[in-house]
Amino acid sequence: MSPTIFQDHMPGNLCFGCGSQNHDGLQIHSFWQGDEAVCEWSSQPRYQGWKGLLNGGILATLIDCHCMGTAMAAAYRSEGRELGSEPYYRYATAHIAVDYLKPTPNDRPIILRAQVLEISGRKVRLTCQAIVDGVQTAKAEVLGVRVFEGQPSGVGAFG
Repeated sequence: MSPTIFQDHMPGNLCFGCGSQNHDGLQIHSFWQGDEAVCEWSSQPRYQGWKGLLNGGILATLIDCHCMGTAMAAAYRSEGRELGSEPYYRYATAHIAVDYLKPTPNDRPIILRAQVLEISGRKVRLTCQAIVDGVQTAKAEVLGVRVFEGQPSGVGAFG
């Protein structure tokens, strides 16, 4: 059975990192694996920084978008609701702090693992690790805030 992909439940999302409707974007896919949200992503040569290494801004975008999808999914989960049920929720980054620990190779899959630390009202606090071949290359602390709650017709306002 395939995992439930968070981004499949974000109609109208045109975001560069997580928008399933942005065909020029990164097209990440996040899902629950127990209490962790996981995303496996493979790069392309155009996303290099230095030769053979992933651009740091792309890595930050991956972490950012993975965590905002996780924040949304965690909010639904905490309310005992199915992803995509109404009212729709969307989250935006209020704070992100990325520590780049080692260069991230651009030619191997990157695994992102996010953990929800706290849900408080409209805010979700998370941590995230970027891992390549079992080696952690970055870690982040992220704060997401709910910026949309409502019917599908208004969802595009923050996509």
